[in-house]
Amino acid sequence: MSSDELTAAAAGTWKLGDLTVNRMGFGSMRLAGSPDREVALQVLRRAVELGVDHIDTAAFYGPALDLIREALSPYPDNLVITSKIGPGDSPERGFHNATTAAELRVQLDENLRRLGVDHLDVVNLRIMNQPGESLAERFHWLTEFRDAGLIRHLGISNVSPHHLDEAEAIAPVVCVQNRYSLETSRSDDAFIQVCADRGVAYVPFFAIAGTTGTAATAVQTVAKSHNATDQQIRLAWTLHQSPTVLAIPGTGNPAHLEQNIAAAAIMLSTEDLTLLNA
Repeated sequence: MSSDELTAAAAGTWKLGDLTVNRMGFGSMRLAGSPDREVALQVLRRAVELGVDHIDTAAFYGPALDLIREALSPYPDNLVITSKIGPGDSPERGFHNATTAAELRVQLDENLRRLGVDHLDVVNLRIMNQPGESLAERFHWLTEFRDAGLIRHLGISNVSPHHLDEAEAIAPVVCVQNRYSLETSRSDDAFIQVCADRGVAYVPFFAIAGTTGTAATAVQTVAKSHNATDQQIRLAWTLHQSPTVLAIPGTGNPAHLEQNIAAAAIMLSTEDLTLLNA
């Protein structure tokens, strides 16, 4: 599918609390390891030119935060930046999740400093989601940061449905961010509906990840019929799961960015969806 004149608005909008965003957004994780700073800056600026008004990042993405600030600050009034806190990485502890209010505050402050803002639009608490793990105490600390004016809205990430119940008993949740794609974490199909019923956005990451199995063959067949790439069909399928799903594909390649944005306009037929889901 051609990317000419297509923008993120083609997928329609949904809300993160009181913030309306286009359902096709941008994830900045891949920019953290970008070998070419100028190309990374170009990608971010082009994303906004193409209608992206929802950018996802995280404290542990490090350099991506600096790139977002350099490319886009002063930020457009309609731009929503969503970040994650919880995960950390250090030589002493390796990859870990923050377990104290002080650790979470350090990560929050790093987001604010590197992005050059006085508050964050949305912060997702990301957990490890180990058996029996509760997020209640950590989520309560985030509500304190919110009440202090440092965060506008709260979300949760890498969670199960019972975590949404747990969090909503403490404060409103505007989004759930989980790993989900045509071939992974399909147990979340029902979770997406739960989120939709509650007006909570569901934001999948790694949505264009795929394998070489039967589903990949189906993707190729549908892609050919739409003159699209496999990745575009995977994104279109993601957006077709619910009007409350927000896509955040990431890339450091300007051409791939335009292809991803163009996927917002792909309308899959019932036959397409049946083939892909089979």
